[in-house]
Amino acid sequence: MSSKVLRELISQFMVLSWDRASFSWQGGEPTLAGLGFYQKAVEYQSLFGVPGQLVENSLQTNGTLIDEKWATFLSRYNFLVGVSLDGPPEFHDCYRRDRSGNPSYNKVRTGIEWLRRFNVEFNILVLLNQRNIGHPSELYHFFVNQGFRYLQFIPCVEKDPEARGIATYSITAEQYGRFLCEVFDQWTASGVPEIYVRDFEETLIYYVTGKTPSCIFGRECGRYVVVEYNGDVYACDFFVEPRWFLGNLMAQPLEEILRSDRFIEFKERKRKLALKCGRCRWLRYCNAGCPKHWVQLELNQNYFCSAYKIFFEHSHRKYLELKKLVQERLETQRRISQPY
Repeated sequence: MSSKVLRELISQFMVLSWDRASFSWQGGEPTLAGLGFYQKAVEYQSLFGVPGQLVENSLQTNGTLIDEKWATFLSRYNFLVGVSLDGPPEFHDCYRRDRSGNPSYNKVRTGIEWLRRFNVEFNILVLLNQRNIGHPSELYHFFVNQGFRYLQFIPCVEKDPEARGIATYSITAEQYGRFLCEVFDQWTASGVPEIYVRDFEETLIYYVTGKTPSCIFGRECGRYVVVEYNGDVYACDFFVEPRWFLGNLMAQPLEEILRSDRFIEFKERKRKLALKCGRCRWLRYCNAGCPKHWVQLELNQNYFCSAYKIFFEHSHRKYLELKKLVQERLETQRRISQPY
């Protein structure tokens, strides 16, 4: 992305974001843009921000290029960093090798140590594939024993571009369902969970509040947009395709793009998918899942539908217990905070 496009993106978005402006920098591998790119980004954020406005930056990276200079910068500007790590070397290095075929695990761990040294907030993004999906307890305890407190498990399923069907590295719905159940049991083994596992936490938030911060389990899509290097805007990073091209912010104000009929259509499409779920008991919790797992796989139901059913059948009673505990704690806090 050129400085011209970067400046235009930030200047337009800051005005629209009111009290909070959130930027998530992804790729490919976003560190390949160079540290100077992000130094320019925070300069523009400072230039175009308004008094009292909170700016959030996150960076999703494979971690192999993180060094002292990167860690210093990320710490100074309070970036939240998501690092891809698929488990111990025998799991991680199965698919994550450089183009010379060399394993990347040690480079990732070096990057993580730089983040730790400079107190950069980070979480671990775990791609669940055919190599690690069958080892839920081993995987969970590996991360916990390494001191990683914030985890996100991302199920991998893709179409094979050269042959019909699902790519061989993808996982099945049944595998994912069993994985979620076993990790959930580990997560709740000590009573109130002490490790942040994104999907579990966001589901608990729904049980307590009736609302979810989850994009996947939300009632509609459209919580963010994707801006490509040339200013093209798309409705979602899973749907960067002509059907969901919303406009170009160099030619049309971002404010207009976000009000476009096509973006509204994209937001509402998930509700239409949910109608196909009928009266499923668990629909209120999964809300038909991610449209990617319907549309891009050309299915009549979500690819992970049976996984969600397995998981919610297994976890529902425990979630009700956790909901009660959370509500009791909130009530106690409320009473303590009330003046005499």
